[in-house]
Amino acid sequence: MARIDSFLRLVADQGASDLHFTAGTKPTIRHDGELVQLPFRQLSKSEARRFIREMLTTEERDALDEQHELDFVYALKDIGRFRVNVFNQSRGLGAIFRIIPKTVPSIDSLGLPTGIRRLVEHQNGLVLVCGPTGSGKTSTLAALVNEVNMNPNRSKHVITVEDPVEFIHTPQHSVITQRQVGLHTESFSSALRSALREAPDVIVVGEMRDLETISLAMSAAETGTLVFGTLHTNSAAKAIDRIIDAYPDGNRDQMRSALSVLLRGVVSQHLVKRASGEGRIAAIELLLQSVAIANMIRENKIHQIEAALASPANEVLGTQSLDSCLFRLIKSGIVTQEEGLKVANQPDSLRKLVADLPED
Repeated sequence: MARIDSFLRLVADQGASDLHFTAGTKPTIRHDGELVQLPFRQLSKSEARRFIREMLTTEERDALDEQHELDFVYALKDIGRFRVNVFNQSRGLGAIFRIIPKTVPSIDSLGLPTGIRRLVEHQNGLVLVCGPTGSGKTSTLAALVNEVNMNPNRSKHVITVEDPVEFIHTPQHSVITQRQVGLHTESFSSALRSALREAPDVIVVGEMRDLETISLAMSAAETGTLVFGTLHTNSAAKAIDRIIDAYPDGNRDQMRSALSVLLRGVVSQHLVKRASGEGRIAAIELLLQSVAIANMIRENKIHQIEAALASPANEVLGTQSLDSCLFRLIKSGIVTQEEGLKVANQPDSLRKLVADLPED
């Protein structure tokens, strides 16, 4: 057993999400979003190197020596699986471990809005899941795949391209092919090119990192595949801007026109602390396809999307703005005003809405 396993066992036992194990600092866990140092000595350069390298296979050590960083999944029997990033930094070797829940989440178990189910009913198009690092994008993506997989009324071929593979989906009513970048395929773009020849109904792109990947995802959506992809943006509007801005200036008008037709929805999320202190909850901004949203994209009026999401007419369709979601969480006592304001798109407007709430 590698010596670092005892730290990972502590992460699981404490219900933490991450372990930061880096030369020059004490081992640190992230619990409910907060970093907490463990009662252990500061790791020396040689000590961190020994702890980390002894958990690697020979092939992984060689890859780390060559590339100076490494992504993989580390499994511990009876404890769980961890997504790991190992890297070199100024004080020596470091690694970040994120625990992967043992069970594949569902839309209900994550407390996602019911309107999100509409996203998996489409036969083709593009769905974006976005949010900052550590906001639960991977869990939401897994819940969407699970929704497809558990539907007895339709059978789909789902191909996921991930870096690395986190949640393991057991085929139920769908055929699921999971590929890991660096292990099963060279890159996201090469896996997407291959996927288009593998008769997919649904393609999941773990991260839409560059123009080539985005272009291939759009091509798949145009040719009859439902594509789910993730982006590191803070709102639905910024996710749309990110897709368009990836293209050269001369192609952006054409891209806006295509995206206005192909975009089925955007899920943008942030994790906020519960008022009870017991865990965190996802605050969701949900954009669903509509004529009004399509027109805003095509006419380059994306800056109007945030206001459109908050309008009562769009909320009837199942959409919701981030701030309206936060307001409901604060009103119900699930989240404090202080926590909600930290991630709000319009904190001043949210503060005024909360101020108008009746006293208990």
